[in-house]
Amino acid sequence: MPTISSFYGIIIVMYLRDKEHNPPHIHAITQDFEAPFQLSDGEIMEGYFPLKAQSMVKEFIAKYRTELEEMWETENYRKLPPLN
Repeated sequence: MPTISSFYGIIIVMYLRDKEHNPPHIHAITQDFEAPFQLSDGEIMEGYFPLKAQSMVKEFIAKYRTELEEMWETENYRKLPPLN
């Protein structure tokens, strides 16, 4: 599970594609919560994640959607800058 980025106590990871399921997504993790978020629109797929943190994850996905989709397809993971 490569760590793609971290910011404001949120860790963004992407699991290996052959062990995951569609649609393309990332997982956002905090000390107390974990949830998958779709790359297509940044929406939470299931579970609960605090609203302010959801908003930041959605902003991160919007900013780096192209890079995240490429990582999902190629499994060439790399670190992305955090939100400022």
